[in-house]
Amino acid sequence: MPQNPKRYTITSALPYTNGPIHIGHLAGVYVPADIYARYLRLRGKDVAFICGSDEHGVAISMRARKEGVTPGEIIDRYHAMIKKSFADFGISFDNYSRTSAAIHHKTASEFFRKLYDDGKFIEEVTEQLYDEEAGQFLADRFVIGTCPKCGHEEAYGDQCENCGSSLNATDLINPKSTITGTKPVMKQTRHWFLPLDQYDTFLREWILEGHKNDWKPNVYGQVKSWLDEGLKPRAVTRDLDWGIPVPVEGAEGKVLYVWFDAPIGYISSTKEWAEREGIDWEPYWKDKDTKLVHFIGKDNIVFHCVIFPAMLEAEGSYILPDNVPANEFLNLEGNKLSTSKNWAVWLHEYLEDFPGKQDVLRYTLTANAPETKDNDFTWKDFQARNNNELVAIFGNFVNRVIVLTNKYYDGIVPQPGTFTEKDRATLAGLKKYPDIIASAIERYRFREALGQLLNVARLGNKYLAEEEPWKIVKEDAERVQTIMYVALQVAGVLSVLSEPFLPFTAKKLQQMLGRSGSGENAPWDAVTDGDDLLPEGHRVNKAELLFTKIEDQEIKKQLERLEQTRQENKENNKELPARKETISYEDFAKLDMRVGTIIEAEKMKKADKLLVLKVDTGLDVRTIVSGIAQSFKPEEIVGKKVTVLVNLAPRKLRGVESEGMILMTQDSGGKLVFLNPDDAVENGETVS
Repeated sequence: MPQNPKRYTITSALPYTNGPIHIGHLAGVYVPADIYARYLRLRGKDVAFICGSDEHGVAISMRARKEGVTPGEIIDRYHAMIKKSFADFGISFDNYSRTSAAIHHKTASEFFRKLYDDGKFIEEVTEQLYDEEAGQFLADRFVIGTCPKCGHEEAYGDQCENCGSSLNATDLINPKSTITGTKPVMKQTRHWFLPLDQYDTFLREWILEGHKNDWKPNVYGQVKSWLDEGLKPRAVTRDLDWGIPVPVEGAEGKVLYVWFDAPIGYISSTKEWAEREGIDWEPYWKDKDTKLVHFIGKDNIVFHCVIFPAMLEAEGSYILPDNVPANEFLNLEGNKLSTSKNWAVWLHEYLEDFPGKQDVLRYTLTANAPETKDNDFTWKDFQARNNNELVAIFGNFVNRVIVLTNKYYDGIVPQPGTFTEKDRATLAGLKKYPDIIASAIERYRFREALGQLLNVARLGNKYLAEEEPWKIVKEDAERVQTIMYVALQVAGVLSVLSEPFLPFTAKKLQQMLGRSGSGENAPWDAVTDGDDLLPEGHRVNKAELLFTKIEDQEIKKQLERLEQTRQENKENNKELPARKETISYEDFAKLDMRVGTIIEAEKMKKADKLLVLKVDTGLDVRTIVSGIAQSFKPEEIVGKKVTVLVNLAPRKLRGVESEGMILMTQDSGGKLVFLNPDDAVENGETVS
């Protein structure tokens, strides 16, 4: 681990281009990574913040199949959407690439070929799951089954999303093809494997000994568990028609495994950036004085802490990650986020519904970040944090300071007089915050850092509330000059320290304070060194509201949208009754079902659920007792054509003999529905 890094390479997980970005992605990966990168830039560090779209793998092929389009159409659509959403939200990537780019295909192919030529792979003919109906091998998410480790019945062929275990398709119990729904067979195929077991000692020394005290417990624990279970060779090729072709002879119809290909995307994206900037890419990946940090979600820990490091070690010339600060999962209104069920807050929709409020979401997701455990996003909490913290504390302080400065001094920072003990204590406390916040950020505790940022605004509010310049301005004008000078220094510090967390707010605040630039022209160290950011004589501009209240109606709209999604999922996922045991045709032929008409109907006394019906079956008029009183009024069903099972043995219900059964079903909402024959069909006609 470099003690004083010359540069930083920061990567955030490559999002799959099979759907848009949602708040779970933001909270888990992209917001914390952006805070870290922006902070380092404010410290004057050499930073490469790298990402890009992951455009290979089974997820893309599955989406394309579902929509009846080509994988190319899928990746182009979602790559453009994701890239724009990130930019509009203020994620400050130095480069956002894509794994379909020529530079990535070349980089990944060369990486594979280097390991191949160095004899780092094992070539084996193995039996893999094969869908005979579809005519293809079932890689990764083309197969689903029961997880052998936790028993989850919907585990994929590469990973169980319930327990997080990394799997092979052949590990699954009762596997089933997601293409045709059929049970696959085993068929021989040839693949190349990275023998992870050969890197066991290296990984144990590097992680279990080298990072025991500085990696997050969830990351360290998951890696240790994986190592303790015993590493096995991992296939790095797949039988697929979408991906990077395996660059060796005899590998026709095979592509690189997406988890071999995707992390190399960090390298190819860095190359793309360096080429555009006219600089050398290699120091960012091969210089020992570079600090490499991967920001990921907990479902990607094994790939970034075991498989990718083993690949880098096998290649031999790359640095290893210094830290992998993976977050846990974010839930939404008490339920797990789900792309397939549309249970999410999509970034592109949020930007449309709340224009100009990027920082409100950044703030809420950071304040409630799932750093050590799964956390829950709720719209009510979002509203409360905006109204009670950003508006009432941060925005209120800034507004009061700038309004009073313009009112009393025409926007000119006043000359301070003699500082009181309270003034000196406030300024001294203020100067401590850059180091306090920096320490939290450098330990990847972004929630803690954000809490300290709000404490800066609280410090300013408390100071103004206690000193009350608006009350003493006519009695002691000189004293008010000092008070306002001190308060303006708090506002100036806020304009710098807020930039990593609230970049849009920081820029607006700097403009109001008459400071040019995005925040990088007001470096972090200037605050730490005690420089006054707003010296006497400096002019500030007019006040504008940094934040505005979010009204109940806006939140109600979002909750109603989720409720609609909940109901749609309930209908779509309604479980059908289990199929009854098989009967013979002779058994079915014994059923005598006839068309009839209800000619009388009345409620049974002292029975809330039963109606007593008189039904003309064409053969006779008979009494049938039916449990439909809570769904229909007697007068509603007189004259209705129905299907009747007429040879059911009579049965007494509440003393009334019932001589048959009316056939009914339930709709998606659980409402009883008659299986109505056509009105033209005569009573007594058989139903077969």
